[in-house]
Amino acid sequence: MAKEFDVDRSPNPVDLHVGLRIRLRRKELGVSQEKLADSIGLTFQQVQKYERAANRVSASKLWDMARALQTSISYFFDGLPDAELNAPASSDGPSPAHAFLMTPEGMELAAVFPKVRRARVRRRILDLVRAMVDEDDGEPEPAAPREPVQTA
Repeated sequence: MAKEFDVDRSPNPVDLHVGLRIRLRRKELGVSQEKLADSIGLTFQQVQKYERAANRVSASKLWDMARALQTSISYFFDGLPDAELNAPASSDGPSPAHAFLMTPEGMELAAVFPKVRRARVRRRILDLVRAMVDEDDGEPEPAAPREPVQTA
């Protein structure tokens, strides 16, 4: 009797973390996916897959990326709790923080938010976003604007 394996297709949390760190460092330096890919002998689609953790980064490519992005290999693992190293991949997909940082707006907000010096202002920004989410919950998506009707 053949064994059945439940193959989870979601990326490993470590691969998600490394992919996010590649993207963060690349964006910090203002390097495009295409430029990074050229510098390490890949296509920009391969870099995209690494950043989304659709593909795992080999040790040699991680070494090349660290050199191209002027950082250490350990940078890609910074902030990764030891507990995640032994955790099975989540079937829920990427974490909300990872999904947020994979958007251009998320990256920009993450870059500028810490520059808001006053804690009270940061708290108000957070409150505003929460209020906007609460307002959107339960409301239908707004209809697309219609073309004005012309009368003869």
